[in-house]
Amino acid sequence: MPPLLVEVLWKGLLGGLVTALIVLASKKGNVLPGILPLAPTFAIIALLAVGSKGEAGGFRTACLAGAKTIPAYLVFLGVSWLLVDRVDYRLAILGGLAAWLVAALAIFLAPKFL
Repeated sequence: MPPLLVEVLWKGLLGGLVTALIVLASKKGNVLPGILPLAPTFAIIALLAVGSKGEAGGFRTACLAGAKTIPAYLVFLGVSWLLVDRVDYRLAILGGLAAWLVAALAIFLAPKFL
């Protein structure tokens, strides 16, 4: 099996495993499913992909980019939390996602215009 295919498959397996854990945890309570996404699963996958290039500078850049997204994640959670009493939970998630996109774009594009 080609190495790239193996790499993609195990990364997909890791992401699927975390997703399954979140779904299973949601059957037992509400706190753990909210905490599990904080496990850096996708950050690990991204950093492994960037790190495999062998460029320390690129790895550091990816780490900083990931850190910059934390405020956007908080915006997503805040907007979702505020909307869930007003609209269906799926729309609350979509609203949170839209707010996340705006926040992420502002975080990454604002420095170019300032």
